[in-house]
Amino acid sequence: TYTLPDENVVTVGSERFRCPEVLFQPSLIGHDVDGVHDQTFKSIMKCDVDIRRDLYGNIVLSGGTTMFPGMGERMTKEIQSLAPSTMKIKVVAPQERKFSVWIGGSILSSLSTFGNMWITKQEYE
Repeated sequence: TYTLPDENVVTVGSERFRCPEVLFQPSLIGHDVDGVHDQTFKSIMKCDVDIRRDLYGNIVLSGGTTMFPGMGERMTKEIQSLAPSTMKIKVVAPQERKFSVWIGGSILSSLSTFGNMWITKQEYE
């Protein structure tokens, strides 16, 4: 249970464990799509065979959703079950990954070459 500042009490049961499980099994909420591990595996397999080893060895978790306890270990286990048995899997889960997306965007926008990547609203539409 958790007491809110207004003194309402929130009780969270097994759903606190089921929420992150949806990332791996979207069918739990009725979505017929691949889990995050399957999407990662399929993305790597679509890449040139010469770089797959590097990709398997450098899977980086980023963003707040990856902050669930055990996310890195679970991702490693799931990818290992899909990848060739000879492949070394390394999932990187930095402590600051909650802010990694923002940090990456900040770094990108500070590059002198970034201005060349911009598009206008008209080009986007």
